[in-house]
Amino acid sequence: MNHQLTSRTLLLRLFLPFGLGYFVSYLYRTVNAVIAPDLVADLNLSAASLGLLTSAYFLTFAAFQLPLGVLLDRYGPRRVESALLLIAAVGALVFSQAQTLTGVICGRALIGLGVSACLMAAFKAFSGWLPQDRLPLANGVQMMSGGLGALTATTPVQAALQVTDWRGVFSGLAGVTLVAALVIFLVVPDQQQHAGHETLREQFKGLGRVLTHRHFWRIAPWAFMAQASYLSVQGLWTGPWLRDVAALDRTEVARTLWWIAVAMIIGYLTLGRLAERLAKRGIPPAVVACCGMLLFILVQLMIIVFPQYGRALWIAFGFFGTAAILPYAVLSQIFPPGLTGRCNTSLNLLVFIGAFSAQWLIGAIIGLWPSDASGGYSPQGYRAAFLVLIMGQLVAALWYWLAGRRVAQNRVQDE
Repeated sequence: MNHQLTSRTLLLRLFLPFGLGYFVSYLYRTVNAVIAPDLVADLNLSAASLGLLTSAYFLTFAAFQLPLGVLLDRYGPRRVESALLLIAAVGALVFSQAQTLTGVICGRALIGLGVSACLMAAFKAFSGWLPQDRLPLANGVQMMSGGLGALTATTPVQAALQVTDWRGVFSGLAGVTLVAALVIFLVVPDQQQHAGHETLREQFKGLGRVLTHRHFWRIAPWAFMAQASYLSVQGLWTGPWLRDVAALDRTEVARTLWWIAVAMIIGYLTLGRLAERLAKRGIPPAVVACCGMLLFILVQLMIIVFPQYGRALWIAFGFFGTAAILPYAVLSQIFPPGLTGRCNTSLNLLVFIGAFSAQWLIGAIIGLWPSDASGGYSPQGYRAAFLVLIMGQLVAALWYWLAGRRVAQNRVQDE
């Protein structure tokens, strides 16, 4: 373990730089929920095209997760994240200048690649500099910075659109991303390399251990289905739903998205702390994760059945959707510390492949119903799309339960 830094130094050299990076990452992830009407109008996009455009972020993000885990272990979080954020800044510039669907998809894809390390690099750095008992709080603070990014992507972005257009917003984001890359490279301390550092072959062998472990595949399907639904809907389709189903204007939509982001911040802290306290009483984090994800499914069903309570239910969506982050902690307790980075990025791979697929699929399903005269989408389309997501989560929950029974039966037979 590296020598411990003072609390003030930790704040300045770890939490603030990595928090800025994740803030930018989450802002990119969710900003299209506010600027979607402008993208549709300027580029003449269909619902499926809008979903494909926004989900390109998730595709490149997911594609880089497995090599990312290896790079973080070999070169350290400071170098890896700062270099990748430069790619994100270029992507934002490409996005801001593009005149075609292909151009904005390329820009969005570069952004996704560029911010793919913003969470995992922080987790890697925290595990190297902090004692184990401080990691839950450190991870919670990092997740809060993402929530602040989601907040900024709502009412503040809507206010910025009164001064400039979506192209100006992304030009500004390119500058902020460049600053974040420089801050991380210049401020974050390097982690000491240990003599027993794994070879590249050994690292990929460890990755294989993760991907063939039965406990990984027990909880991973439910975790990535829940997160895919949460990220794909929050990152794009909540805003159009509030416009087309709840009939809110753009200012009201942005305000509601702001409250959803507040609920997300509270959810990360509340559920994380609840899991930590209950673990001390013998209740494993997996129980808290499963209960939270079941309540998340219930909230999604209620949004479909009771759309008239949309605002309150969407805030509950923001809160309970954060339960899907708890499986990372569950898996970290199963694997040895040397494999947790590769374990987390393996789950992230599934999560963001799922988010890419779900975000595009929602648009494709919504597009099966005709748009109205103003360009809004049919409420029936949203209902059908959200039902598909809910069914996927229910199947994954059933798989988790059946796999748990199989593990228990095997344990009894072994005894």
